Amino acid sequence: MRTEIKNLDNTTILGLHGKITIGEGDVLLRKNIKQQIEEGKKNLILDMKDVKYMDSSGVGELVSSFTTVKNAGGKLKLANLNNRIHDLLQLTALITVFEIFDSVEDAINSF
Repeated sequence: MRTEIKNLDNTTILGLHGKITIGEGDVLLRKNIKQQIEEGKKNLILDMKDVKYMDSSGVGELVSSFTTVKNAGGKLKLANLNNRIHDLLQLTALITVFEIFDSVEDAINSF
C-alpha cells in the first residue's frame, strides 16, 4: 500500500492505494495516522477509492485509527469505499461507527 497526503485548510486527506492487509498496509496506515496526529492534524479523511482489498487486519487497523484520532480530539471519516469494503464494514456492523461519504468533497464539507 502507498499513501498520498494532501492538506486542505483544516483537513488532511490520506489517499490510500493498494491493499490494507496484515504486514502490507496496516503498519503504514498506523504510521501515517500517528504522524498526522503528532503534527496536530485533527480532521482526517481516508480516501479509499484505490483500495482494492482489505482483510480483517485492515479492518482492525481502521478501528484503531478511528480510536487514535478520536482520543486526540479529532475526527476520522471515510470516502469512496468500493462495494466490497462497504459490504465488509456492513457485515461487521462498523458501518455505524464510521462516517462514510461517497466523495472526498462531501467528507470535507461535513467538517
